[in-house]
Amino acid sequence: MIASFLPGFFLSLSLILAIGAQNAFVLRQGLRRAHVFWVCLVCALSDAVLIAAGVTGFGRLATALPWFEPLMRYGGAAFLAWYGLRNFISAWRGGEVLEAAHVDRAGLRRTVLTVLALTWLNPHVYLDTLILIGSVSSQYPDRAAFGVGATTASFLFFFAMGYGARLLAPLFVRPRSWQVLDVIIGCTMWAIALKLVVM
Repeated sequence: MIASFLPGFFLSLSLILAIGAQNAFVLRQGLRRAHVFWVCLVCALSDAVLIAAGVTGFGRLATALPWFEPLMRYGGAAFLAWYGLRNFISAWRGGEVLEAAHVDRAGLRRTVLTVLALTWLNPHVYLDTLILIGSVSSQYPDRAAFGVGATTASFLFFFAMGYGARLLAPLFVRPRSWQVLDVIIGCTMWAIALKLVVM
């Protein structure tokens, strides 16, 4: 079991470490201490569902549907462009600071819908989980253990990032830090959106 679990764990971790729209959102929520548990849980559970689907062979079905890839690609690009614009506007307005009693203006429902969109409208998540993890898992004797390893990495990563972000809190008591973060997130969103459109 360990011979399949560890490769799944490290493959998933290597794929998820790259900064992307989902990770940037988790980091921001962690810094604001706003709905952190639910954001991390939604991200990890979404990965778990997709990894399970990939390991059980859904990846082959996804590649057989010719309309699936362009729908995810252009829909994801449009959403990321819109979300990036919101971050640029937030950076332009400035004035946000991190306070101990800060209450997020976005309610739980809106926050969960945003993280679901950032997760499920991102074509790369399907490539990483359904196709890549799914295809690599077939090379191991215990595909279930491989999938559990990949899912474990996802849970550990998201909760570590969400709750670990508060270690950066002293830096974000200054409005300028939030403006820089918003610009970085906006650039990340637009870069991913552009890559999706021109790929």
